[in-house]
Formats: sequence, C-alpha cells, structure tokens
Amino acid sequence: MKAMTLTLNVNVKRGTLMEKKTARLTLLIDPQKKRAFEELCALQDLTPSQVVRQLIRDYLHKHGVEYGSQPQEDEKSPST
Repeated sequence: MKAMTLTLNVNVKRGTLMEKKTARLTLLIDPQKKRAFEELCALQDLTPSQVVRQLIRDYLHKHGVEYGSQPQEDEKSPST
C-alpha cells in the first residue's frame, strides 16, 4: 500500500488569540483515507488542519496534558 503524506502547519487560532509559534507535523496516511478526510472536512467547511488541530487539543485535554501556548484564564475572550 502506498501512503500519501499529509503535512499540516500547526498555528492554532482561538477566537482572536493566536498561539505564538508554529510547527509542522507530517504524517503518512493511505490515499483513500486522505481523500475521504479532505472531502468530509470540505463538507463541514473546515480545513484538514483545523480538524487535526482540534483533535490534538482534545487528545491533550483528555489526558490532562498542559502545553505552554494555552491561553491563561485572564487571556481568554470573554463569553457572551
């Protein structure tokens, strides 16, 4: 099976707050999964990068992992 490379630039935006640094994450995925993933993202009006960033944030949160670029409570946008 030939794998395709999906490269994502990680640059998370939360409301008006943008993380300060970016990093590139490269992963291998089979072409059929990549195509299906991209099509589903398009149907939901999301980019693959947005979805993967959210998956990573959710995974870190689920496992109680904190990371340096998280907004502090007083930096978060006010809720309305």
